[in-house]
Amino acid sequence: MRDPDCELCLAHRLTPWLYEDDECWVAECMICDTPMVVWRPHGMPDAATETRLRERLASVADEHLGPGTWWTDDRRRNIPEHWHAHARPRGGFFGP
Repeated sequence: MRDPDCELCLAHRLTPWLYEDDECWVAECMICDTPMVVWRPHGMPDAATETRLRERLASVADEHLGPGTWWTDDRRRNIPEHWHAHARPRGGFFGP
């Protein structure tokens, strides 16, 4: 399911995309310039799907930022109704 008014559902390629498949895409967040994984369907995934999405973010973030240099921030500040998560710099903004 997609929401025609949701920026994440629209998935405009405004920043570099680092990965994509049928389930998700990972791109640089246009607000914070960190890798962000986005589940393609609008809404929240089940636990198994969320685990796969987090693993995909980890793979991309390790490749682009380096292992151990980031943490997963899954707090949806600007678009709370569509699941996504960011790889934030360790010791950086918004947390650990």
